[in-house]
Amino acid sequence: MKFISGKDRKQTCLFPVSLEDSIDQYNSVRAIDLFVNQLDLEDLGFRLDHTENGPPAYHPSALLKLYIYGYMNRIRSSRILEKECRRNIEVMWLLESLTPDHNTISNFRKNNPQAIKKVFFATVQIARNFGLIGATLIAGDSTKIRAQNSKKNNFNQKKINRHIEYIDNKLEQYNKALEQSESEDQKQEIKKDIDKHQGRRKQYKELEKQLKESGEPQISTSDPDSKHMIVRNNITEVAYCVQTTVDAKHNIPVDYLVTNENDSKAMGQMLQRAKTILRTNTFTALYDKGYHTGSQFRIAANLNIQTLVAIPAYASKAPDPKYNSGNFKYNRDSDNYTCPENNILKSNGSWYKGNNYKFKQYKTKKCKDCPVRELCTTSKINGKVLQRSEFHQYIEQNAERVLQNPEAYKKRQAIVEHPYGTIKRQWGFDHIMTKNSKQRASADVGLIFIVYNLKRIWNTLKTNNKLFQSLHSIILALITILLSLLEPFLKSNTKNQTLTPI
Repeated sequence: MKFISGKDRKQTCLFPVSLEDSIDQYNSVRAIDLFVNQLDLEDLGFRLDHTENGPPAYHPSALLKLYIYGYMNRIRSSRILEKECRRNIEVMWLLESLTPDHNTISNFRKNNPQAIKKVFFATVQIARNFGLIGATLIAGDSTKIRAQNSKKNNFNQKKINRHIEYIDNKLEQYNKALEQSESEDQKQEIKKDIDKHQGRRKQYKELEKQLKESGEPQISTSDPDSKHMIVRNNITEVAYCVQTTVDAKHNIPVDYLVTNENDSKAMGQMLQRAKTILRTNTFTALYDKGYHTGSQFRIAANLNIQTLVAIPAYASKAPDPKYNSGNFKYNRDSDNYTCPENNILKSNGSWYKGNNYKFKQYKTKKCKDCPVRELCTTSKINGKVLQRSEFHQYIEQNAERVLQNPEAYKKRQAIVEHPYGTIKRQWGFDHIMTKNSKQRASADVGLIFIVYNLKRIWNTLKTNNKLFQSLHSIILALITILLSLLEPFLKSNTKNQTLTPI
């Protein structure tokens, strides 16, 4: 049976193939090369002013190209990227045969989180120039991405107390064993164990001191900014919470923010950023019930932005759902409530302090003799008591919008979960590569979203336009033209700016 034979490795080639000839004209590395070459890296914040002393540095454009190529091909490790520079012909072409070591590669990502964010906003500008951003409907959500910090290296006061208690019990056992021991060798072994446990106790006491000084409820030792969070259901991880704003037209992210907090206080900030980025407030924003917070609704109202936020279930339910607090009608003019039995619940006018908000209480004496009291409340003394916070009017306005636009809210999941599904499930980017700070984590996330937007833009253009399907090179030419138009826009931004409007 005949097989296809390979060429002799020692055979000399009369007409050697150049790197340029080895890369197909439609290869995505050519688009990466054009994209980075048209950016003014110094204005974006990348460092170009290196001293003449010492060995020459690598130009940031080469390292940015390497990272975009790596993330586009699901390679994020600096050590693996170092290997690719020596064995991958596409990388050789892209970097013009440069071979930076893994420390240089890693330091570039670590030292440029703000500049990387501005590169992300350049991809958003490209999408907008191609008409891929509608700026009329956006969706916001967050995803938890695991940090480089194990659960064992995350501590709260309860966990520290548990460890110290365990060590104290072991020390007590060792001291008793030391008193009862008669062999000198055995005593020496017990003393070693005592010293080891006393050293551990000292470490936990030091952690306790750091925890109290920080004022935080928990502390992580490997990645200090990461927090122990609920990922889903009862599953927890030490992670970062990445807030994202996605435009509905083609599911393109227009903003991201790496945090270590939950969603309850995130909506207002993300809406302010979205207004700056999109340069409009005429869009509607969709969020799930995790963002249902009165103070955030007030921020949205002050920004004149319409929100549709899912309504969570009532915290306290009546024995009969008919008498849930949502079925009590508020009378704005007289500042009282009417219950389903037509009794009036009044306030004494006093404001009470809750958790970061103020509220009034409404009740009526008629609860004592009400025939349906047992269906309305389980309270044996005060009867039914309603609370109305200072933000309640904004909560009611959101509820009205959700009821009037049920179909609009249903689009939320399809819009904002699309990038997460691609990034975490398809690409496998479910953990942060960097550690030691939130800023370094932001650089990793920024590169992920840069690559997502570039691939999304190219694929959308090829799918929606037959001309682009047959003439892929036109895409590259148009990207070049549009990026040249970005130059004055990018120069108008300062190096330390963290948010870039488009």
